Amino acid sequence: MKQELIQKGFEYAKEVYAAQGVDVEKAMEQAAKFAISLHCWQGDDVIGLESEAGGTSGGIQTTGNYPGRARSGDELRQDFLKAISLIPGKKKLNLHASYAELHGRKKDRDAYTKEDFADWMAFSRENKLPLDFNPTYFGHPFVADGFSLSSRDEKHRRFWIEHGKRCREIGEAFGKAQGESCVINFWMPDGYKDTPADTDTPRRLMREALDEIFESTKAIGAPDVLDAVESKLFGIGVESYTVGSGEFMLGYAVSRGKLLTLDTGHFHPTEQVSDKLSAVMQYLPKILLHISRPVRWDSDHVVSWDQETSRIFNEIIANGYEDRVLCALDYFDASINRVAAWVIGVRNAQKAILSAYLTNHAKLRKAEVEGDFTSRLALQEDYKALPFGPVWDMYCLKQGVPVENEWLDIVKQYEKDVLSKR
Repeated sequence: MKQELIQKGFEYAKEVYAAQGVDVEKAMEQAAKFAISLHCWQGDDVIGLESEAGGTSGGIQTTGNYPGRARSGDELRQDFLKAISLIPGKKKLNLHASYAELHGRKKDRDAYTKEDFADWMAFSRENKLPLDFNPTYFGHPFVADGFSLSSRDEKHRRFWIEHGKRCREIGEAFGKAQGESCVINFWMPDGYKDTPADTDTPRRLMREALDEIFESTKAIGAPDVLDAVESKLFGIGVESYTVGSGEFMLGYAVSRGKLLTLDTGHFHPTEQVSDKLSAVMQYLPKILLHISRPVRWDSDHVVSWDQETSRIFNEIIANGYEDRVLCALDYFDASINRVAAWVIGVRNAQKAILSAYLTNHAKLRKAEVEGDFTSRLALQEDYKALPFGPVWDMYCLKQGVPVENEWLDIVKQYEKDVLSKR
């Protein structure tokens, strides 16, 4: 009966959208091709797999203690599979280096190899989930002073430079094995809690360190690896000065031919990433997006289908940036069921993607070019009330995942059967 109701609503929605010049079937096909890279660290509160003594630091704070956290690679992969079974669309898996599985081997991050991620590579192959990768410049004794690639301690800085080189080698192995680019994102939390006397030296050291990483491994590159550099505004403990600021990373990306990573939580609360997309795309062939939901600071809440998320995907799709903007999610909420957090966030991002494809951007631009700003505003507002729900339900049906909130019952049962026993 429910499927009949969805079909009836879908047929009505198709007619409504067709009247606006939108082909609903085509929109769903396009949305299904839009890849989102899911972040492994949502499943275990960014603790990682190196040891139970691991955890976050460097401006990152995970709050909450909801039961059922993944405690091993096997549990994390089990939870991830449950989540993606409830999510439509194309998906990738985003790993941090701290999710290496050493299986008793004694080594540190400056010596990691692809063998330390063999279980993840097998998982990727078996489930047809391409891997992305991130060096982990936090949660380690050598960054206890708040600095990694910009550390004045030569021993520590050399360690982190070597870590960056190893990560590029690992990413290359991922890319070759999966036949699809592995995006490697460099983010360093370096900074000061209070106003520094010397703002230049840490930035010079970070620039030189990044240059050495990329120069020493310059044989590695596309199509196996795409490198990105990510900025930050501030974090807990580094409120006054961030070495890798927006301007620093933009300059580095443009001058060195790297992707720029724009994280929705890494800018001043009055700034919006959606406003930055078309600006940076004038100078960069590709960028990487990390989408989260900041609440007054980079608090990494579960992605909501809010105005900014909608604007981001409208910008990407209206401007034809789909092949130039790579999307990943980045949040870690331990106050709710972690599997549900994945499902809610990714489904919300995909609602924004599908909604953007259901918008007649050509009609809006025509009104704008003609100076008819009245029609532009009226159409923008009217589009918000079009019957999106039935189209979303049909999209989920076609993708073989639950409609409406049926997925929640599945997650609740999984919590009862699996998570509650941990």
